Amino acid sequence: MTVHFHEEDLPPGVLADGPVAIDTETMGLITPRDRLCVVQISDGRGDEHLVRFNPGSSYEAPHLKAVIADPARIKLFHFGRFDIAALQHYLGVLATPVYCTKIASRLVRTYTDRHGLKELVRELLGQDLSKVQQSSDWGGPVLSDAQKDYAASDVRYLHLLKDELDGRLIREGRMEIAQACFDFLPHRALLDLAGWPETDIFAHM
Repeated sequence: MTVHFHEEDLPPGVLADGPVAIDTETMGLITPRDRLCVVQISDGRGDEHLVRFNPGSSYEAPHLKAVIADPARIKLFHFGRFDIAALQHYLGVLATPVYCTKIASRLVRTYTDRHGLKELVRELLGQDLSKVQQSSDWGGPVLSDAQKDYAASDVRYLHLLKDELDGRLIREGRMEIAQACFDFLPHRALLDLAGWPETDIFAHM
């Protein structure tokens, strides 16, 4: 298991075919204001790749964009709504098709209200994630080893989580509705970017 660090783009040919796990680190939670700093990506075979974008970046990243836009690859996220919006806003590419472990968790782990990645990994995989670096400065000139390991851990387990959650979705008869949610998720991210982040457009009032 190796964490690879890259500047401004993903090198070509470093990912195997198939689903990829993706996460982002930004300067905050308001996408148009808080710039995209790091994109983490893994093909689930043991290595993680971190792509760091510097202040003033053009976000060209043609190889990374090609992976995100590839219709033959499922993109795995945890709370994909945020990451999909960030990728669209800064890289100009809409991730699709997608799978969100947080949505899957909410559909099958109805016995709890704890759907964070740390809790999900602990319960389903028996691993402990550190979240110490979650609120650190991702825009600095140097990322610490602790930051890199934290960023990598956010994509390290998503393939395994998908396998576990899929089993539960099938067991509970909720795979079809889960897939419908995943299919809608990129559109939900676009609604966020267009100015409807909190409005329930399906509500009567």
